[in-house]
Amino acid sequence: MEITAQHVWLMISAAMVLLMTPGLGLFYGGMTRAKAALNMIMMSCISAGIVGVVWVLWGYSMTTGDGVLGIFGNPFASFGLQNLMGSPDLIKAGYSATFAIITVALISGAIADRAKFGAWAVFVPVWVTVVYCPLAYMIWGGGLMSADGAITAIFGQVIDFAGGAVVEISSGTAALVLALIVGQRHGFAKDPNHRPHNVPFIMLGAAILWFGWFGFNGGAATTAEQAGLIWVNTLVTPAAAMLSWLVTEKIRHGHPTSLGAASGVVAGLVAITPSCANISPVAAIGLGLVAGAACAVFVDLKYLFGLDDSLDVVGVHLGAGLIGTLALGFIALPVDGLGGGLFYGGGFQQLVAQSVAVVITLLLSGVGTLVIGRAINKTIGFRVSREAETAGVDLSEHAESAYAFGELGAAFNPAGHVMAQSSVPAGQSARIL
Repeated sequence: MEITAQHVWLMISAAMVLLMTPGLGLFYGGMTRAKAALNMIMMSCISAGIVGVVWVLWGYSMTTGDGVLGIFGNPFASFGLQNLMGSPDLIKAGYSATFAIITVALISGAIADRAKFGAWAVFVPVWVTVVYCPLAYMIWGGGLMSADGAITAIFGQVIDFAGGAVVEISSGTAALVLALIVGQRHGFAKDPNHRPHNVPFIMLGAAILWFGWFGFNGGAATTAEQAGLIWVNTLVTPAAAMLSWLVTEKIRHGHPTSLGAASGVVAGLVAITPSCANISPVAAIGLGLVAGAACAVFVDLKYLFGLDDSLDVVGVHLGAGLIGTLALGFIALPVDGLGGGLFYGGGFQQLVAQSVAVVITLLLSGVGTLVIGRAINKTIGFRVSREAETAGVDLSEHAESAYAFGELGAAFNPAGHVMAQSSVPAGQSARIL
């Protein structure tokens, strides 16, 4: 079979989505303290390494083909992808792998500064196998919530074009559960040094994420018309979310911040993920305005509830994921055989379908993460010692430091001892992380 423009675009999109993972590493690395920056980058990198292998061996098989009770595919059906050799479906397998990689990497931000790297390396393949693959199969691979699935027959077809439930809600829920299992950092909400140490890293990471998201949302486009709609929506929703986040931040805290701008962009990207091909550009702007303002409030709730979601994974990814997924019940266009949302006269069916998908995702990810996290915590332990946390997980887990000298963040001498720690100047960030 000759290579087509569609094949080329899918390969380019896969490369763009893969780039999002190191971009996420920079985004997270800048948000944490200097003595944990490399650890956060490594948690993203190891996710790519582990999931890349898992996907070839059994991950892809679990998301396609004939399934077990409509919940997951046969892990051995395409084991090693041998049966895809010589088929363009191998490109789809590679593209889908990048989604699994970024999904599990997102979770790491909730346990920054205090998690054992080895425990994270165990968590990644188990979570992808137990939680991500079944969700991807149920919604995208022919399972219970796919077009001909049993749940769809009862409640209607869920819309999740690029992963509002499969990627965002699942990772946000897992982040919530894992943060509770691992517990608060020492000095949470009290130590002024729990602030972003490198805001330019955050801005660069957000820019890479925004770039990659055009492949994330647009890779599965089947027509030029659909691709155009996805592209525009992926532009305007994060743009609007950034503006509304900054306005909310100005009203609530007295000043807009660079961290707020970057976080607003990510919140908008998350919100448009499930609906990028199914809402109008005007609706996409409205969705971004709502998501940006709401998530700016959500991230502060962790202090009210005592949840140490270090890098706001719950507030942004779970929060905006829920908003974007449920919003389709109101603003979905009546296309592709679907009646549309309430605002288009489609009735409540789409809202019901979206709500059912949300509940199933919350339950599967929540329960799955709880079992996996507690098992790891009871055996090898998920958290480093207090001494290692104080010294910094870069040093204790990797015997490295992001900065050999300088005044930004922590500086280490050749022996690896902490020499100095400077806080971020007041006003540079409104959020103590």
